[in-house]
Amino acid sequence: MLRLGLSLLSRPLIWPVSFRAGPHVVPIRTFGSAARPRAFEVLRNRPLNFIHKPLQQSFRGIVDSAVISRPSQTQAWKRYAVTAATVAGTIVGVEAFLNRDTRDSLTSAEQSYLHDSFKYTGGGLVLTALAARSMFKAGLPFRIMSANPWLVLGVSLVGSIGSMMGVYYTSPQNTVQKHLFWLAFNACQAATLSPLFFLSPAILSRAALYTCGVVGSLSYIGATATNDKYLYMGGPLLAGVTVIALTSLAPMALPLGTRALAITESISLYGGLAVFGGFVLYDTQKILHHARLAERGVIARDPMKEAIGLELDMLNIFVRIVQILTMQNNRRK
Repeated sequence: MLRLGLSLLSRPLIWPVSFRAGPHVVPIRTFGSAARPRAFEVLRNRPLNFIHKPLQQSFRGIVDSAVISRPSQTQAWKRYAVTAATVAGTIVGVEAFLNRDTRDSLTSAEQSYLHDSFKYTGGGLVLTALAARSMFKAGLPFRIMSANPWLVLGVSLVGSIGSMMGVYYTSPQNTVQKHLFWLAFNACQAATLSPLFFLSPAILSRAALYTCGVVGSLSYIGATATNDKYLYMGGPLLAGVTVIALTSLAPMALPLGTRALAITESISLYGGLAVFGGFVLYDTQKILHHARLAERGVIARDPMKEAIGLELDMLNIFVRIVQILTMQNNRRK
Protein backbone atom coordinates (compact mmCIF):
# COMPACT_ATOMS: atom_id res chain seq x y z
CA MET A 1 0.00 0.00 0.00
CA LEU A 2 2.79 2.40 0.94
CA ARG A 3 4.65 1.48 -2.21
CA LEU A 4 1.76 2.57 -4.39
CA GLY A 5 1.57 5.93 -2.67
CA LEU A 6 5.31 6.49 -2.95
CA SER A 7 5.32 5.54 -6.61
CA LEU A 8 3.04 8.48 -7.27
CA LEU A 9 5.58 10.75 -5.61
CA SER A 10 8.46 9.27 -7.56
CA ARG A 11 6.87 9.85 -10.93
CA PRO A 12 8.61 12.94 -12.31
CA LEU A 13 6.52 15.58 -14.01
CA ILE A 14 7.68 16.90 -17.33
CA TRP A 15 7.04 20.61 -17.53
CA PRO A 16 7.52 22.02 -21.02
CA VAL A 17 8.71 25.58 -21.26
CA SER A 18 6.06 27.91 -22.56
CA PHE A 19 6.72 31.34 -23.98
CA ARG A 20 4.15 34.07 -23.78
CA ALA A 21 4.12 36.39 -26.75
CA GLY A 22 4.09 40.06 -25.97
CA PRO A 23 1.78 42.60 -27.53
CA HIS A 24 2.49 43.17 -31.19
CA VAL A 25 1.94 46.77 -32.23
CA VAL A 26 1.19 47.32 -35.89
CA PRO A 27 2.15 50.80 -37.01
CA ILE A 28 -0.61 52.58 -38.91
CA ARG A 29 0.57 55.07 -41.46
CA THR A 30 -1.89 57.78 -42.51
CA PHE A 31 -1.94 59.61 -45.76
CA GLY A 32 -2.95 63.15 -46.27
CA SER A 33 -5.91 64.03 -48.40
CA ALA A 34 -3.70 65.29 -51.20
CA ALA A 35 -1.38 62.30 -51.27
CA ARG A 36 -4.08 59.61 -51.02
CA PRO A 37 -5.35 59.78 -54.68
CA ARG A 38 -1.82 59.86 -56.00
CA ALA A 39 -0.82 56.79 -53.96
CA PHE A 40 -3.84 54.86 -55.19
CA GLU A 41 -3.06 55.87 -58.76
CA VAL A 42 0.53 54.60 -58.45
CA LEU A 43 -0.67 51.25 -57.08
CA ARG A 44 -3.29 50.96 -59.81
CA ASN A 45 -0.71 51.48 -62.58
CA ARG A 46 1.78 48.97 -61.17
CA PRO A 47 1.66 45.38 -62.55
CA LEU A 48 0.27 42.58 -60.41
CA ASN A 49 3.73 41.07 -59.97
CA PHE A 50 4.58 44.09 -57.84
CA ILE A 51 2.24 42.72 -55.17
CA HIS A 52 2.23 38.99 -55.86
CA LYS A 53 5.97 38.43 -56.17
CA PRO A 54 6.96 39.62 -52.68
CA LEU A 55 4.06 37.66 -51.21
CA GLN A 56 5.13 34.55 -53.08
CA GLN A 57 8.70 34.95 -51.84
CA SER A 58 7.58 35.47 -48.25
CA PHE A 59 5.24 32.47 -48.33
CA ARG A 60 7.96 30.36 -49.96
CA GLY A 61 10.32 31.31 -47.15
CA ILE A 62 7.74 30.33 -44.53
CA VAL A 63 7.10 26.99 -46.20
CA ASP A 64 10.80 26.27 -46.62
CA SER A 65 11.48 27.04 -42.96
CA ALA A 66 8.58 24.80 -41.87
CA VAL A 67 9.75 21.73 -43.82
CA ILE A 68 10.96 19.05 -41.43
CA SER A 69 13.70 16.75 -42.64
CA ARG A 70 12.40 13.22 -42.69
CA PRO A 71 14.52 10.11 -42.98
CA SER A 72 14.35 8.06 -46.14
CA GLN A 73 12.40 4.83 -46.27
CA THR A 74 15.60 2.79 -45.96
CA GLN A 75 16.70 4.70 -42.87
CA ALA A 76 13.24 4.33 -41.33
CA TRP A 77 13.26 0.58 -41.85
CA LYS A 78 16.75 0.39 -40.36
CA ARG A 79 15.56 2.22 -37.24
CA TYR A 80 12.59 -0.08 -36.89
CA ALA A 81 14.87 -3.11 -37.32
CA VAL A 82 17.26 -1.82 -34.65
CA THR A 83 14.34 -1.17 -32.31
CA ALA A 84 12.85 -4.64 -32.86
CA ALA A 85 16.26 -6.27 -32.42
CA THR A 86 16.83 -4.33 -29.18
CA VAL A 87 13.48 -5.39 -27.75
CA ALA A 88 13.94 -9.02 -28.82
CA GLY A 89 17.49 -9.12 -27.47
CA THR A 90 16.32 -7.69 -24.16
CA ILE A 91 13.63 -10.35 -23.85
CA VAL A 92 16.03 -13.20 -24.66
CA GLY A 93 18.80 -11.84 -22.42
CA VAL A 94 16.56 -11.22 -19.43
CA GLU A 95 14.91 -14.60 -19.89
CA ALA A 96 18.28 -16.37 -19.95
CA PHE A 97 19.63 -14.43 -16.97
CA LEU A 98 16.67 -14.33 -14.60
CA ASN A 99 14.62 -17.37 -15.47
CA ARG A 100 16.92 -20.36 -15.46
CA ASP A 101 14.69 -22.36 -13.11
CA THR A 102 11.23 -22.58 -14.64
CA ARG A 103 8.07 -24.00 -13.12
CA ASP A 104 5.36 -26.22 -14.48
CA SER A 105 2.58 -24.78 -16.61
CA LEU A 106 0.07 -22.49 -14.92
CA THR A 107 -3.16 -23.92 -13.61
CA SER A 108 -6.46 -22.78 -15.08
CA ALA A 109 -7.19 -20.65 -12.00
CA GLU A 110 -3.80 -18.93 -12.22
CA GLN A 111 -4.18 -18.33 -15.95
CA SER A 112 -7.66 -16.85 -15.53
CA TYR A 113 -6.62 -14.55 -12.67
CA LEU A 114 -3.50 -13.40 -14.49
CA HIS A 115 -5.39 -12.75 -17.74
CA ASP A 116 -8.13 -10.79 -15.98
CA SER A 117 -5.54 -8.67 -14.15
CA PHE A 118 -3.75 -7.83 -17.39
CA LYS A 119 -7.06 -7.05 -19.10
CA TYR A 120 -7.79 -4.41 -16.47
CA THR A 121 -4.21 -3.16 -16.78
CA GLY A 122 -4.46 -2.81 -20.56
CA GLY A 123 -7.90 -1.23 -20.34
CA GLY A 124 -6.72 1.27 -17.74
CA LEU A 125 -3.72 2.25 -19.87
CA VAL A 126 -5.91 2.78 -22.94
CA LEU A 127 -8.35 4.92 -20.96
CA THR A 128 -5.47 6.90 -19.46
CA ALA A 129 -3.94 7.58 -22.88
CA LEU A 130 -7.26 8.66 -24.42
CA ALA A 131 -8.15 10.87 -21.46
CA ALA A 132 -4.68 12.45 -21.41
CA ARG A 133 -4.95 13.26 -25.11
CA SER A 134 -8.39 14.80 -24.64
CA MET A 135 -7.17 16.87 -21.68
CA PHE A 136 -4.20 18.07 -23.73
CA LYS A 137 -6.48 19.22 -26.55
CA ALA A 138 -8.69 20.99 -24.01
CA GLY A 139 -5.68 22.98 -22.72
CA LEU A 140 -5.37 21.40 -19.28
CA PRO A 141 -1.52 21.29 -19.33
CA PHE A 142 -1.39 25.09 -19.68
CA ARG A 143 -3.50 25.46 -16.56
CA ILE A 144 -1.30 22.93 -14.75
CA MET A 145 1.88 24.81 -15.70
CA SER A 146 0.45 28.13 -14.57
CA ALA A 147 -0.60 26.76 -11.17
CA ASN A 148 1.51 26.32 -8.05
CA PRO A 149 3.64 23.12 -8.33
CA TRP A 150 2.93 22.17 -4.71
CA LEU A 151 -0.79 22.62 -5.30
CA VAL A 152 -0.66 20.43 -8.40
CA LEU A 153 1.34 17.79 -6.53
CA GLY A 154 -1.08 17.85 -3.59
CA VAL A 155 -4.19 17.57 -5.75
CA SER A 156 -2.59 14.80 -7.81
CA LEU A 157 -1.62 12.85 -4.71
CA VAL A 158 -5.00 13.26 -3.04
CA GLY A 159 -6.92 12.29 -6.16
CA SER A 160 -4.70 9.36 -7.12
CA ILE A 161 -4.27 7.89 -3.64
CA GLY A 162 -7.92 8.46 -2.72
CA SER A 163 -9.27 6.76 -5.85
CA MET A 164 -6.70 3.98 -5.50
CA MET A 165 -7.78 3.32 -1.92
CA GLY A 166 -11.36 3.26 -3.12
CA VAL A 167 -10.48 0.48 -5.55
CA TYR A 168 -8.58 -1.40 -2.85
CA TYR A 169 -11.19 -1.27 -0.12
CA THR A 170 -14.35 -1.62 -2.20
CA SER A 171 -15.69 -5.15 -2.25
CA PRO A 172 -15.57 -6.94 -5.63
CA GLN A 173 -19.30 -7.58 -5.26
CA ASN A 174 -19.93 -3.81 -5.37
CA THR A 175 -19.18 -3.66 -9.08
CA VAL A 176 -20.46 -0.18 -9.92
CA GLN A 177 -18.68 1.65 -7.11
CA LYS A 178 -15.44 -0.23 -7.70
CA HIS A 179 -15.44 0.62 -11.41
CA LEU A 180 -16.17 4.29 -10.65
CA PHE A 181 -13.13 4.47 -8.37
CA TRP A 182 -11.11 2.71 -11.07
CA LEU A 183 -12.18 5.28 -13.68
CA ALA A 184 -11.35 8.12 -11.29
CA PHE A 185 -7.88 6.66 -10.72
CA ASN A 186 -7.21 6.52 -14.46
CA ALA A 187 -8.49 10.08 -14.87
CA CYS A 188 -6.03 11.31 -12.22
CA GLN A 189 -3.19 9.53 -13.99
CA ALA A 190 -4.27 11.07 -17.30
CA ALA A 191 -4.26 14.58 -15.82
CA THR A 192 -0.73 14.04 -14.51
CA LEU A 193 0.57 12.65 -17.82
CA SER A 194 -1.19 15.07 -20.20
CA PRO A 195 1.86 17.43 -20.48
CA LEU A 196 3.75 14.57 -22.17
CA PHE A 197 1.90 15.33 -25.41
CA PHE A 198 4.03 18.45 -25.81
CA LEU A 199 6.80 16.06 -26.86
CA SER A 200 7.30 14.54 -30.27
CA PRO A 201 4.90 11.69 -31.17
CA ALA A 202 7.90 9.69 -32.39
CA ILE A 203 9.45 9.77 -28.91
CA LEU A 204 6.17 8.76 -27.26
CA SER A 205 5.60 5.88 -29.68
CA ARG A 206 9.15 4.57 -29.24
CA ALA A 207 8.83 4.83 -25.47
CA ALA A 208 5.54 2.92 -25.58
CA LEU A 209 7.16 0.18 -27.69
CA TYR A 210 10.13 -0.10 -25.32
CA THR A 211 7.81 -0.18 -22.31
CA CYS A 212 5.75 -3.00 -23.81
CA GLY A 213 8.93 -4.95 -24.52
CA VAL A 214 10.37 -4.48 -21.03
CA VAL A 215 7.12 -5.16 -19.16
CA GLY A 216 6.19 -8.06 -21.41
CA SER A 217 9.53 -9.82 -20.95
CA LEU A 218 9.60 -9.27 -17.18
CA SER A 219 5.98 -10.40 -16.80
CA TYR A 220 6.73 -13.54 -18.79
CA ILE A 221 9.71 -14.26 -16.55
CA GLY A 222 7.63 -13.74 -13.42
CA ALA A 223 4.83 -15.97 -14.74
CA THR A 224 7.10 -18.86 -15.74
CA ALA A 225 9.51 -18.77 -12.78
CA THR A 226 9.15 -21.09 -9.83
CA ASN A 227 6.45 -20.22 -7.29
CA ASP A 228 7.22 -17.25 -5.02
CA LYS A 229 10.74 -16.89 -6.41
CA TYR A 230 10.65 -13.08 -6.52
CA LEU A 231 8.31 -12.35 -3.62
CA TYR A 232 11.30 -11.70 -1.36
CA MET A 233 11.96 -8.53 -3.40
CA GLY A 234 9.04 -6.66 -1.79
CA GLY A 235 11.06 -5.17 1.08
CA PRO A 236 14.12 -4.07 -0.94
CA LEU A 237 11.91 -2.62 -3.68
CA LEU A 238 9.90 -0.64 -1.12
CA ALA A 239 13.15 0.81 0.24
CA GLY A 240 14.26 1.61 -3.31
CA VAL A 241 11.05 3.42 -4.23
CA THR A 242 11.35 5.45 -1.02
CA VAL A 243 14.81 6.60 -2.10
CA ILE A 244 13.48 7.41 -5.58
CA ALA A 245 10.63 9.45 -4.09
CA LEU A 246 13.02 11.43 -1.88
CA THR A 247 15.41 12.17 -4.76
CA SER A 248 12.45 13.32 -6.90
CA LEU A 249 11.26 15.73 -4.20
CA ALA A 250 14.73 16.94 -3.17
CA PRO A 251 15.11 19.60 -5.94
CA MET A 252 11.76 21.12 -4.92
CA ALA A 253 12.63 21.40 -1.22
CA LEU A 254 16.43 21.75 -1.00
CA PRO A 255 18.83 24.29 -2.58
CA LEU A 256 21.03 21.91 -4.56
CA GLY A 257 23.92 22.72 -6.86
CA THR A 258 24.29 21.69 -10.47
CA ARG A 259 26.23 18.51 -9.70
CA ALA A 260 23.85 17.48 -6.93
CA LEU A 261 20.87 18.06 -9.23
CA ALA A 262 22.48 15.87 -11.90
CA ILE A 263 23.09 13.10 -9.37
CA THR A 264 19.54 13.20 -7.99
CA GLU A 265 18.13 13.21 -11.52
CA SER A 266 20.21 10.17 -12.49
CA ILE A 267 19.12 8.30 -9.36
CA SER A 268 15.48 9.13 -9.98
CA LEU A 269 15.71 8.25 -13.68
CA TYR A 270 17.84 5.11 -13.95
CA GLY A 271 17.32 3.90 -10.40
CA GLY A 272 13.57 4.29 -10.81
CA LEU A 273 13.71 2.33 -14.05
CA ALA A 274 15.42 -0.57 -12.29
CA VAL A 275 13.14 -0.41 -9.24
CA PHE A 276 9.89 -0.43 -11.19
CA GLY A 277 11.22 -3.16 -13.47
CA GLY A 278 11.73 -5.23 -10.32
CA PHE A 279 8.19 -4.38 -9.25
CA VAL A 280 6.88 -5.91 -12.48
CA LEU A 281 8.48 -9.21 -11.49
CA TYR A 282 7.18 -8.90 -7.94
CA ASP A 283 3.63 -7.94 -8.92
CA THR A 284 3.36 -10.74 -11.48
CA GLN A 285 4.32 -13.36 -8.92
CA LYS A 286 2.09 -11.72 -6.33
CA ILE A 287 -0.87 -12.08 -8.71
CA LEU A 288 -0.16 -15.79 -9.10
CA HIS A 289 0.22 -16.16 -5.34
CA HIS A 290 -3.13 -14.43 -4.77
CA ALA A 291 -4.69 -16.63 -7.45
CA ARG A 292 -3.74 -19.73 -5.47
CA LEU A 293 -5.10 -18.18 -2.27
CA ALA A 294 -8.35 -17.21 -3.99
CA GLU A 295 -8.68 -20.74 -5.36
CA ARG A 296 -8.53 -22.07 -1.81
CA GLY A 297 -11.01 -19.44 -0.60
CA VAL A 298 -8.56 -17.58 1.64
CA ILE A 299 -9.05 -14.20 -0.08
CA ALA A 300 -11.60 -12.78 -2.49
CA ARG A 301 -10.85 -12.79 -6.20
CA ASP A 302 -10.08 -9.16 -7.17
CA PRO A 303 -8.18 -8.72 -10.47
CA MET A 304 -8.93 -4.97 -10.60
CA LYS A 305 -6.98 -4.48 -7.39
CA GLU A 306 -4.03 -6.40 -8.83
CA ALA A 307 -4.09 -4.30 -12.00
CA ILE A 308 -3.46 -1.04 -10.13
CA GLY A 309 0.09 -2.05 -9.19
CA LEU A 310 0.95 -3.21 -12.71
CA GLU A 311 -0.46 -0.03 -14.21
CA LEU A 312 1.64 2.15 -11.91
CA ASP A 313 4.73 0.12 -12.78
CA MET A 314 4.15 0.54 -16.51
CA LEU A 315 3.44 4.27 -16.26
CA ASN A 316 6.60 4.90 -14.23
CA ILE A 317 8.71 2.88 -16.68
CA PHE A 318 7.13 4.70 -19.62
CA VAL A 319 7.78 8.18 -18.19
CA ARG A 320 11.42 7.38 -17.49
CA ILE A 321 11.99 5.94 -20.96
CA VAL A 322 10.43 9.10 -22.42
CA GLN A 323 12.89 11.20 -20.41
CA ILE A 324 15.85 9.11 -21.56
CA LEU A 325 14.83 9.37 -25.23
CA THR A 326 14.26 13.12 -24.88
CA MET A 327 17.71 13.61 -23.38
CA GLN A 328 19.28 11.60 -26.22
CA ASN A 329 17.40 13.65 -28.80
CA ASN A 330 18.54 16.92 -27.22
CA ARG A 331 22.17 15.78 -27.22
CA ARG A 332 22.01 15.05 -30.95
CA LYS A 333 20.87 18.58 -31.61
